[in-house]
Amino acid sequence: MKILVTGAAGFIGSHVARRLAGLGHEVVAVDDFSNGRAENVDPRAEFIEFDLADPAVADVLPKDVEIICHLAGQASGENSFYDPIGDLDANAASTLNLIRFGIHVNARRLIFSSSLSCYGDIGGKTAVESMTCRPRSCYAVSKLAAEAYLRVFSDRLPFVIFRLANVYGPGQNLENIRQGMISIYLVQALQTGRVQVKGALDRYRDFVEVGNVAEAFSAAVDTDRANGHTMNLALGEPTTVLQILEALKTEIPDMTWFVKGSTPGDVRGMKADAGRLKDILGFECTTRIEDGIGPFVDWARKQLSDTGTVDP
Repeated sequence: MKILVTGAAGFIGSHVARRLAGLGHEVVAVDDFSNGRAENVDPRAEFIEFDLADPAVADVLPKDVEIICHLAGQASGENSFYDPIGDLDANAASTLNLIRFGIHVNARRLIFSSSLSCYGDIGGKTAVESMTCRPRSCYAVSKLAAEAYLRVFSDRLPFVIFRLANVYGPGQNLENIRQGMISIYLVQALQTGRVQVKGALDRYRDFVEVGNVAEAFSAAVDTDRANGHTMNLALGEPTTVLQILEALKTEIPDMTWFVKGSTPGDVRGMKADAGRLKDILGFECTTRIEDGIGPFVDWARKQLSDTGTVDP
């Protein structure tokens, strides 16, 4: 199939594009390089540089795409407070433009990367898709707005919504110090040996390795079963900040940490129920933190040594 992958120069989008191209699909990659890098674009893909918040989407993108995998956007909850209008454009306006494009070209479906942050502070409960969402960051608001647009136009463009847990793994943007809890700690550990933790050590998150995310997107590409469904894309297990730090310390023994400050809109804990993902797609995320941290650290160490920001 001919598949449009947005954000294909970014962290998650590049993994999805690479997997789909490897499976023999014809991939059209789109990115505006606001966060992504040219070297992340799969050479097998046709590449278009374009800002999807521009309404002229239909004038730029090919008319014969069959599936849209939408992973472009602003991905930092903290940054969304500093530029909420830019966040809204990157996450909600871009999605609305792609919906209109998808209807225009009669696409089979749009697969959207949303976020567990849409749920807000659920007070220690497990996040299930039927919950009322009460977002606490501008980022979560924009993601939830994009979801609502998909539902409004679902009679003309089928959708699949994945609410992603905290994604980590090789390819993450190590220069963005406000996005990606594990990558933020990892960069500090490799560069200075001291990690600043903003918030309590007993906070917990549901983490998912980026390769598992790419597998889930390819599964949704291959079937109509998920059309119209919203699914948590998560491991389904809570991991505390302290457990993350201890896992990193097994790879970087000299690292230490200290607690100082907080992050706007932060919640104490987030764990998701991943049962719907298994029931509908027959897919489970299987990479646990203890298995995913090592390859991530190895990749990051090489990246930072290549740039001269850390000793090899």
